[in-house]
Amino acid sequence: LLRYGIPDFKMPKDIIDRRIEQMRAEGTQFKVNADIGPDDATGLRSEFDAIVLAVGALAPRELSMPGRELRGVHQAMEYLPQGNRVQAGDIAAPSIGAKDKHVIIVGGGDTAADCLGTANRQGALSVTVLDHNPRPLPRAGLVNPAWPSAPSTRGVSPAHDEGVHEAWAREVVAFVGDGAGAVRGVLVEQVEIVRVDGRREFRPVPDSRTELPADLVLLAAGFVGTDVPELLTALGAESVDDRGTVRIDDRWETSVPGVYACGDATRGASLVVWAIAEGRACAAAVDDALTGLSELPQPVRPH
Repeated sequence: LLRYGIPDFKMPKDIIDRRIEQMRAEGTQFKVNADIGPDDATGLRSEFDAIVLAVGALAPRELSMPGRELRGVHQAMEYLPQGNRVQAGDIAAPSIGAKDKHVIIVGGGDTAADCLGTANRQGALSVTVLDHNPRPLPRAGLVNPAWPSAPSTRGVSPAHDEGVHEAWAREVVAFVGDGAGAVRGVLVEQVEIVRVDGRREFRPVPDSRTELPADLVLLAAGFVGTDVPELLTALGAESVDDRGTVRIDDRWETSVPGVYACGDATRGASLVVWAIAEGRACAAAVDDALTGLSELPQPVRPH
């Protein structure tokens, strides 16, 4: 995910190479191109004393609305890895590219910013980011000193400085086709936030529907959990709820003895710093369980 999901302009890949070489020198064995499915669960349990599920939370949030099936409407993680593979020299050109296209990105988080920076570098004619939240108040830098109590402020990332049309308080109604099966535009409505029984809801503003031109639509509306439910079922690991994240105890162990989990697989899609911290803490818990004593640092406890 670090290599192919995060663009090079945001994370140079020599950082990953350096850490992998360090891990190899420490004795880590990497088995690449290993597609682990439910049929492998029994073999893994018999071969290894402990298994750590660090499978992430890559199941994307889907938008089920008219026109979703049109050519040119893609999930962000169908698009971003191809740009990285071009930079790595794996492929000559992406099958999904933004050159000379009007691009619309649905979503306002880190993934949307990555799509924005990549589309600009590929030579997009224009890039518009749609966010259903109202325009937040600006702040001086990337760090929010009042986090998490002030979600209505945001910093501007370098990708936004490079050029973007921001459409706040907008929700997609439908994707419009060109008559030949390709996307031509996006119907959007302005929305406003109302409180219903203490809950926040987005309601359309009457007579606010407009169509924005689009040759490429990238869905960056977040992630809803792990994308390997069959493997979790085969291992017997329980999920927290319908999000598909894995339930763990205070020692990072799942409902199955000897099977552990950490990172996005347990907390949902989050930041890489959490993955690093939880991976280290989970490693210490596994070490302690196998040897009875661990000198590894335990920087965090399970959330």
